[in-house]
Formats: sequence, C-alpha cells, structure tokens
Amino acid sequence: MMLLLLLMAGGQAAAQILEPVKWNFSYEKVADNQYELRFTANIDQGWNIYGTDLPAGGPIPTSIDINEGSGFRKVGNLRYPRPAEKFDPNFNMQLSMFSGSVTFRQTVEVTSESPVRIGGEVGFMSCDDSSCLPPDYVDFAFELPGRTAAAVAATEQAPEDEDILPTEEAQSPVEESTAESLEDSIFEETTPVAESGGRQKGWFWGTFITGLLGGLLALLTPCVFPMIPLTVSFFLRNADNRPRAIRDALFYGLTIIFAYVVIGLAISMIFGANALNALATSPGFNLFFFALLVFFAASFFGAFELTMPSNWSTALDSKADEKGGLIGVVLMGLTFVLVSFSCTGPIVGTLLVEAATSGDVLSPAIGMLGFSLALAIPFSLFAVFPTALKSLPKSGGWMNAVKVVLGFIVLAFALKFLGTADAVAQWGILDREVFLVLWIAIFFLLGLYLIGKIKFAHDSDLKYLSVPRLMLAIAVFAFVFYLVPGLWGAPLRAVSSFLPSPTTQDFDLTRGVTTGSAPVAATSTIYVGKSVKEGPHGLLAFNDFEEGMAAARKAGKPVFLDFTGLGCTNCRKMEANVWSDPQVQDMLRNDFVKISLYVDDRTSLPESEQFVSTALGRERNIRTVGQKWSVFQAERYGINTQPYYLILDHEENLLAPAYGYDTSIPKYIEFLETGKNNFYR
Repeated sequence: MMLLLLLMAGGQAAAQILEPVKWNFSYEKVADNQYELRFTANIDQGWNIYGTDLPAGGPIPTSIDINEGSGFRKVGNLRYPRPAEKFDPNFNMQLSMFSGSVTFRQTVEVTSESPVRIGGEVGFMSCDDSSCLPPDYVDFAFELPGRTAAAVAATEQAPEDEDILPTEEAQSPVEESTAESLEDSIFEETTPVAESGGRQKGWFWGTFITGLLGGLLALLTPCVFPMIPLTVSFFLRNADNRPRAIRDALFYGLTIIFAYVVIGLAISMIFGANALNALATSPGFNLFFFALLVFFAASFFGAFELTMPSNWSTALDSKADEKGGLIGVVLMGLTFVLVSFSCTGPIVGTLLVEAATSGDVLSPAIGMLGFSLALAIPFSLFAVFPTALKSLPKSGGWMNAVKVVLGFIVLAFALKFLGTADAVAQWGILDREVFLVLWIAIFFLLGLYLIGKIKFAHDSDLKYLSVPRLMLAIAVFAFVFYLVPGLWGAPLRAVSSFLPSPTTQDFDLTRGVTTGSAPVAATSTIYVGKSVKEGPHGLLAFNDFEEGMAAARKAGKPVFLDFTGLGCTNCRKMEANVWSDPQVQDMLRNDFVKISLYVDDRTSLPESEQFVSTALGRERNIRTVGQKWSVFQAERYGINTQPYYLILDHEENLLAPAYGYDTSIPKYIEFLETGKNNFYR
C-alpha cells in the first residue's frame, strides 16, 4: 500500500512541474562599439511576471543584474514596455505585470579592444490568477567583439525618431533570436518604478472618485459653506439675464476646476514620474507624509488655522467687483479658492499625498479634477439660481463638527504611511498590536466626540444628539469593538490591507491553544535545533529538512512537510483559514514533527553548499536557501507550486496523497488523519 501511494502521488506530481516562462537572450549592434542586449521572456497564456520595482509585501520583482566587469560600460537605463496594471488576488494588491512576450533592453558600449564577456542573472516570479511559483533565476552571458575603429555607414542613417527593425545581417545572437514586430520595437526608456496603485484598468475612476468624495466633504466645512452667500450676492446681477448667468456660472466653475487641477499638475511636474513612483516605498517620504497628515489633523482639531494672506483674497475680491464681465468672474473663482483654503488645504494635501503615492504621474491631477468638480458644480448652480440659497441649512456648529471628524479620520489614515515606512525599513516600531491600539484609541475618542463627551475649542454646545450623529456614533463604536479582537490575533479581514503583517504580532492568544491531552511544553521539547522557528499560531517548525527528519526519528512521530514561501499569499490563507481550526492546530502541534521549507528565502548559502541544478531541464546556479528548497521540491516530489503539504515516515515515504491549496477544513483533517493512521499501522 505504501508503494502504491508513493507511485500514485509521484505520477500525479510529475505532470505538475510548471515552467510558464522561458527566456531568450540576444544582442544587436546599434552603433560603433555599442550593442543592445535583449532579454526576452515568453510567458504562457494566463501567467505573468511582475514589474521591476514593487511595493513592500508584494511578489519578487523582475530584475536583470549584470555582473560588474571591465571592458564595457552601460549606456542609459534598462528599457522595457509599459507594464499592465491590475489587481492581483494572490497578493491583494494592485501591481505592475507583464504577460505574453516582453523584451527588456540594455545598451552597452565595449571599451576593450579584446572580446568581452558580459554575464549576469535574470530574477523573476511568475503567477496566474490563483497561484504563484517560487522566485526563479536564469543566468545569461553575452560574448561581444572587441572595440573597433569607427566604420563608415553603408547605408544612410535613419532619422532618430523612427523605429529601426533589426535586420538579419545586424543581428548577432548568442542564443535563439526571433524577429520582432514594429509594435514590439516601441518601448520606453525608464528607471525602476514602484507601483503601489499604478495605472491599472479603471485607475482613472478610483482616483477621480476619491477626489470627488474629498470635494463633497469640503463642501460641509466652515470655510467653504459661508462662500455660498458671497457667491449668490456676486451673481445676483444676472438675475434678469439667464444666458449671461449660465455663461458666468460656467466660467466660474471652470476657474475653480482649473486652479485645483493646476495644483495637481504642478505636483507632478515638480517631482516627476519617477520621483512620485518612488514615494510609495521610500521610508523617508512616508515619514514626511505621516508628519504632514498629523499636521493637517491638528489643523482640523482647531490647534491653528491654515489661511492664505488676507490681503491676497481681499485684493482679488475687490478686483472682482471692479472688473466686469468674464474677468470679474474668473477673479471671483480665484477668490473662492483662496478664501476656502483654510479648510480645503488639509483635504487637498491628504488627497495629493495619496495620489502621489499611487504610482502614476497623472494621479494628482485626476484627484484634483474630482475634488474641484465636487466644489464647482454646486457653486455654479448657485450662480445660475441665486434664490436656491433659501433651501440650504444655516451654517453653525455642525460645520466645525465635520472638521473634527475629518481630523480623526486623517489621523488614523496617517498611520498607514508610518506603517509603510516601518515595514520597508524594518525598524520594528509599529507592529500590529501598536497599530491596532492607536486605531482603537483614535476611533474610541471619535465616538466619544460624536456623543458629546469631549469637546474642542471651537465647538458649540451640543444641546441634543441628532439622529445622523447617533447613527454615526453607533457605526464608530461598532468599528472599535470589531478591532479589539485583533489585539489577540483575530485576522480582521475587512481592514487587513491597512494593518501591518500578522507576523509582527507579538501577543497572540491563538498561539498555544490546544484541545488535546498532550501539553504544549512537552511537544516543544522536540523542537531543539538551530533551524527551529515559531510560525503561525505559535506552531514550531524546523526550517531544515535533515534536521527535522532527525528530530522526527528521535521523537517517533511522522513528519508534516510544508513547502511554503514568505510571499506566498495562498499559504497565508491556508494558515489563517485552516490552521486556525482548533482540531487542526492540535494535530499539527502534537501528532507530527513539522518542517516548513521557504522556497523564496533569499538568505545566501555558504559557498561550500552552493551547487548547479538541472531540475527543470536547464542548469541553474543554486545560491540561496530558497533556491535550494525549491529545487528540492521539484526534484524530489515533481512539483514546484506552494502551498504543498506532505506527510512522511522516517524513510521519507508518503503516508497520504499530497495536499495543495484547498481551504476545506474537513478535507484537511482527513488528510492529517490518513497520514497519522498509516504511520502507526
């Protein structure tokens, strides 16, 4: 029976070795002593590889590392087509990715008179819509001729702005080279881009709607609302001339929109596309944004007012009265922007921060377009129909309450940027508990404010609790109660994208929980060794196969072998949804010796342990711990996907059919029980 199980599992797994990405390397002479190195990835349908720079917590980015050497120098940056941007369910993130066929290009100049060898390594990670393979690395080498004297061009040089297709005579392939279409030859020169939001399908609407909502909130602030009577009084002159009223209202709204969009474009032009994209993962910039949002929150709380110099708005206002026609209308629009800035400034700043870190150079302008439309449309309508003012609620203390509520929300949002800086720099300051405690405190205070238990300097007396305020308070307190279990390890899936990684959780009551009779202390004595690490739910595991097998033989227990990855999202889903079950935890803790092998661990192997593998039909230099376990999985068990679970006896025979990604708890328990029962037969 044991042999049958082994043959069945081996036969099934053998067909599961996946290699969805194949690389070709070639070069072309593009000028005297200059060559364009080409790295072409041919990607199977349904699969993709990722961009060259990605936000923290995502997959492994595609990298092309050229070894340093003499006899050549790089000319310009690595060039490649613009990647597609879309939501990746594997990582619950919006990421840049390539599919189909993509060619990366790097120009080099030979500086040596003798032939030059240029070597290096391509690193990448491939995923489909439901799973990812471990990071893979492919070596390359180009043999380029030595430097020669400048040659007279045999043919007339083509204009610089035209695309030149490689000819058969011009190509000097090192490996197989394929002709490329004109469309493929159009590529952009770019530096690595950090994509956190990026230009995905529908990117415009997400950024636009965020700005629109910000503008709607700004309408309720005490600096914007009082502009309504000023607007009405200015445009009453058109009460008897409807065509002129419509014309003036249109230009009034367009002036407001133009002013805010210019702000967004200015941000893009000052920083540039690369700088804006770099903000997403830069600890320094994220700390700056955190401090900036805290500053804005303090303004909302009433600590100080952000105002433009009064003489600016006064001068514009007087000019608007003096000038007739469209000039006065435009000046009135600019007056609106300046006067309302003390309240819209923090909202605009918050929106620009979020848009700037979204990974697209146009995002700030698109966000400001939505924001300004929300402001311009109602004020343009007031300009056309001045009498509509009578139907609006009067300004009062409720406006300051809106500002204070926004202050709490901005303060909570600021922690997102501090968390990003902490995660990227690995300071270990803002772990999951600290983040949750701060959020609970912020939203609890917001709830107390809504029911009138705390009061700020500019607040009016709350004589009674209105129904909308009560409903909002209930929602806020409910959210606080939802967050509290997270302090003890609850996953909090609704806000998991904002929270630091669960691996930063120091205090987790789900660890150590067991329903069996064997005490945890007794089982933990098995796990003694340099490779022992604590994993999800406090489960100890060996991170070295041989050490784990030796411990299993000594303990007289079967082996639970877990092929996983640090960046494996489906592995985290199995751990969160299946391993959290008390019966599963009990069996993993007490009935097996657990070995977890991380196929994307980039820790370098000692030089004496590095080797060359042919596991996937090609030679690979194995230099890291993750590569070692990835090759081990492929060679030993004929599969290279994760998660992948096996139950082994002490001779490394399979005790149950292998188990992949399936979140059915009953099936998982059956898998564990089958392996356990076969071991003791």
